[in-house]
Amino acid sequence: MAPLAGPPLRLPRTLMRGFLLALSSLLMSLAFLYCLTERCPAPPAQEGGTLVRHSLLRRIGVPRRPSTLAPLEEGTQRLPQALIIGVKKGGTRALLEFLRVHPDIRAVGAEPHFFDRNYDKGFSWYRDLMPKTLDGQITMEKTPSYFVTKDAPARISAMSNETRLIVVVRDPVTRAISDYTQTLSKRHNIPPFESLAFKNRTTGLINTSWSAIQIGIYAKYLENWLISIPIRKMLFVSGERLITDPSGELGRVQDFLGLKRIITDKHFYFNKTKGFPCLKKAEGSSKPHCLGKTKGRTHPNIDQKVIQRLHEFYRPFNLKFYQMSGYNFGWDN
Repeated sequence: MAPLAGPPLRLPRTLMRGFLLALSSLLMSLAFLYCLTERCPAPPAQEGGTLVRHSLLRRIGVPRRPSTLAPLEEGTQRLPQALIIGVKKGGTRALLEFLRVHPDIRAVGAEPHFFDRNYDKGFSWYRDLMPKTLDGQITMEKTPSYFVTKDAPARISAMSNETRLIVVVRDPVTRAISDYTQTLSKRHNIPPFESLAFKNRTTGLINTSWSAIQIGIYAKYLENWLISIPIRKMLFVSGERLITDPSGELGRVQDFLGLKRIITDKHFYFNKTKGFPCLKKAEGSSKPHCLGKTKGRTHPNIDQKVIQRLHEFYRPFNLKFYQMSGYNFGWDN
């Protein structure tokens, strides 16, 4: 006589759960081993292997959870809260490159020339040039020609009366020679420095219409700035000290911008070949970084009598600039 059919055999719930977990673990291991044999396509190496993990999970049927990571381009484009406004051949590029190491500063690399050449394009155009920043970060740009542009102070004041302005200056005689050297590198047929610097070499009359000489009369331009901008919104940085004590000058700039002093001595080393300090690690890089070959050009030999005459010419303007800026740069010692 055939036995009676009984109810289907059911495993205990705890045993079934253990069996499913063991099966899932086995499947994941098999999928992993399958990829180790290089049979599965290699995903892009991003986010520390995240894509590899997601690929394996998809192969065994586990749904991918949405990422909680913030987008890399998160932030808002803002008009700059700080500007390096001058001066040409004063050390503005060095200062900008050094400042970009700070995590709370985002700066435009190229010079926008908004307040001197492109003002008619409007503030929306200007804002679109800026990098995205998060709350608490400072947007910055540098255009050295702003300092000698008559309309720039009023235009910047119209943008915001809270904008902080940084002026990098150096001995105006050295600056003029550096300016000439840059022009000479582009136009080899220009007259000698001495011919351009004087209206009359015999009488020693200086050619103040030559831009290389004119820019160094800092007090004249500062008077124009103080009509629209309070002096407390301006910081004057020594181009000489940017070379001899970069961390000291960067400390003053970080204080002026209300930032923590993150850029210190540890960020710099002195390059004897160029004669300038360089960054041990540039922004977004793990490699040392020096300014390009256009910086630190060898100056032509200038007659010492010409240099002495130029120092005499600039002395009264320098003394007035020291008084106006509240900073003695020591160019006349």
